[in-house]
Amino acid sequence: MREPRLYFTPSGGEESIMVSDLEDRINALARWMLESEHLVVFTGAGISTESGLPDFRGPDGVWTRRDKGLSTEWPDLTRAEPNSAHTAIHELQEMGKLSFLISQNIDNLHLKSGIRPELLAELHGNVARLRCKRCGSEVDSPAGTDRCSCGGKLVSSVVNFGQSLPPKALADSYRHSEMSDVFVVLGSSLVVTPAADMPVVAYEAGARLAIVNQGETPLDDIAHLRFDERVGEVMPLAVVRMRQLMG
Repeated sequence: MREPRLYFTPSGGEESIMVSDLEDRINALARWMLESEHLVVFTGAGISTESGLPDFRGPDGVWTRRDKGLSTEWPDLTRAEPNSAHTAIHELQEMGKLSFLISQNIDNLHLKSGIRPELLAELHGNVARLRCKRCGSEVDSPAGTDRCSCGGKLVSSVVNFGQSLPPKALADSYRHSEMSDVFVVLGSSLVVTPAADMPVVAYEAGARLAIVNQGETPLDDIAHLRFDERVGEVMPLAVVRMRQLMG
């Protein structure tokens, strides 16, 4: 694995400064989030590993095990509980710093942690939610009925391979990515599109891009700030540091 890196251009110039110390990178992330006027966080399976859920492309990830011919049985997602990284994002919300949260996860842990639904786009659905096939609205599962108030049929909100992403969640994600000035990726290999397009949209709109992921991503070369550590080693400490900077 390559050494952890910080790419940071404090003057906005072309040259980058390489910093490997974890504390320096956490301080930089905390400062960026504090200064941000439209902070967007993007999460993948890597944020939930400390809740006992597998990721996809890590050393013991679902697809890694599948490619080795090993078992890929999933645990019961409904029994998982938010971990310190989920709690840190919730703290950003309570501090008034979280503008929007985009998630590839279906584990319901963001909502369990207290994230307000209007600040969350779950691009791949939610195992605990049903979606109306007619109007697209969502309700908690089980809802006690298989029909929406509009008369449409309620089905699982989880997006399977080959299915389209929910239009509103996708549109909201693009819109907030374009508006962001700091975009933080937590625990995603960034290879599944169109979800993985969001950091690129943010970067091209001028946002600072921070990536926290164990393992390389296709966007490492454009990241201004890069962590190879676990999400739980970075995000909680960055939020604590933010509070210290706020005095």
